[in-house]
Amino acid sequence: MLRLAILLSTHAAAVAVGFALGVYFLPILTAPKSPDAAVLQQNAQGALFTAEFTRDLRGSDFLHWGEGTVSITDTQIVHQGALAPGPDYMLYLAPEFVEDEDGFWAVKDSSQKIGPVKTFDGVMLDIPQGVDVTQFNTVLVWCEAFGEFITAAKYR
Repeated sequence: MLRLAILLSTHAAAVAVGFALGVYFLPILTAPKSPDAAVLQQNAQGALFTAEFTRDLRGSDFLHWGEGTVSITDTQIVHQGALAPGPDYMLYLAPEFVEDEDGFWAVKDSSQKIGPVKTFDGVMLDIPQGVDVTQFNTVLVWCEAFGEFITAAKYR
């Protein structure tokens, strides 16, 4: 009976570790190629606003972080830097700066979803028609699948 309990617990632990590693590595393995640095730099020119993602936010940790420059033009949001890889990332514009999950939950309904983040070494997303970036002051990356704050930057 003890042997069965040990076998079940060790196998359950192995399955849990395997699942966790799959959740972490699958987005890395299936991510499309990141935009070329020159393309990112060219598309960031003429930005209306710029901001910096940093790792020192209250909601960031060793698995959930971003760093680099975010440029907001009249048609695109361009990130030149790195994001911690993960599943189901979404980029939002928020009406006020937040730096953790609780803060974002409080403003999520008044935030504007821009689009999915599928690359982790540079991102370019078109701003949807009719979105006025001046109505917001923060760009934020959020993991939809797990309700996890990744990073944010105040741009005005």
